[in-house]
Amino acid sequence: MASLQAHFLDLMFRTQVKPKMKGVSDVIAVRRTMESGSLPPPKGVTYSPGTVGGIPGEWARADAAQPTATLLYLHGGGYFACSPRTHRPFSGTYAKQGFEVFVPDYRLAPENPFPAAVEDAEAAWQGLLDMDHAPERLTVSGDSAGGGLALALMLTLRDKSRPRPAAAALFSPWTDLAATGPSVVSNARRDAMFWAPGLVRGGETYLGGASADNPIASPHYAKLHGLPPLLIHVGDREILRDDSTRLAEHARAAGIEVELRVWPVVPHVWQLAQFVPEARQSMQAATDFLKRHVARSAAPAQSVT
Repeated sequence: MASLQAHFLDLMFRTQVKPKMKGVSDVIAVRRTMESGSLPPPKGVTYSPGTVGGIPGEWARADAAQPTATLLYLHGGGYFACSPRTHRPFSGTYAKQGFEVFVPDYRLAPENPFPAAVEDAEAAWQGLLDMDHAPERLTVSGDSAGGGLALALMLTLRDKSRPRPAAAALFSPWTDLAATGPSVVSNARRDAMFWAPGLVRGGETYLGGASADNPIASPHYAKLHGLPPLLIHVGDREILRDDSTRLAEHARAAGIEVELRVWPVVPHVWQLAQFVPEARQSMQAATDFLKRHVARSAAPAQSVT
């Protein structure tokens, strides 16, 4: 059963966010709307600017804990909005759970369309490796467009036979910019944040003329073999629900270990609102999943004397 806080958040998004998103056609105006209401980050975390692999961004480190692993967090925002600052509830929560987190401030569309974001994510990943972060202790996470970007990064690394993360945690990943998932239609009224025309327009803004079925832009169309274990969380009412459920189905068919959970009531990327019990539960599950696979991936190296 969903919490009262989840129902409240759904109502708040439905009445305060969705009408603003629906009534604006200019993506720059939508960008301002999306970046104007950042939720407070966790306390006890230091956020400091940094550059990794030539990509500017932000480090999140807990004040009272020594990190045991490193995480590359790729923020959402439709590839045209948001920043490391807007997504501090994610990076800060991971930091408090023992991760050293880098959030790249990757280039945004329409000024920098596909594949700029993928190039920046790849550069940041290589930068972490160049800083002597062992790949078996590196993980990746992302929400919405950042979840799709995390998949694009891992597919790129696989295709180039380069080291991949130990595991990835994806929150409502945007995997199909062609918007062919049945939930785009079936959840059109139930989704508290998005509507289909806006979703398509956002995809076109990022693609900049590229095909929506390009597997690096839309991992729904990619062959998923060779990816690390995936945790996928999505809300049942989201128009992007089937971007997650189809991803899980295709990944399992390719032999990938997948943990999928579809949550009732909660709106898109509810994890930003840490006052909601389901947000804390989702982040704890993601943290446990990533730590478990880091331990598993690093174990052989630790046994060598």
